[in-house]
Amino acid sequence: MEDRITELEIRIALQDDLLDELNRVVALQQQQLELLARELRQVQDAQRNQDGGKPTSLFDEVPPHY
Repeated sequence: MEDRITELEIRIALQDDLLDELNRVVALQQQQLELLARELRQVQDAQRNQDGGKPTSLFDEVPPHY
């Protein structure tokens, strides 16, 4: 009986360690997502400022051979 309890305690400790590691990974990924979202907004703002706020389309561009 004592061996079974010890085995369960070991398994719980390993699961706690795994859960902590997964929480760290999720927190890091959240930080990365927030950074990427900020960078995307900056790129979108720069694009809008460059184009004078007008939406652009590839159909509006003249090919280089014309």
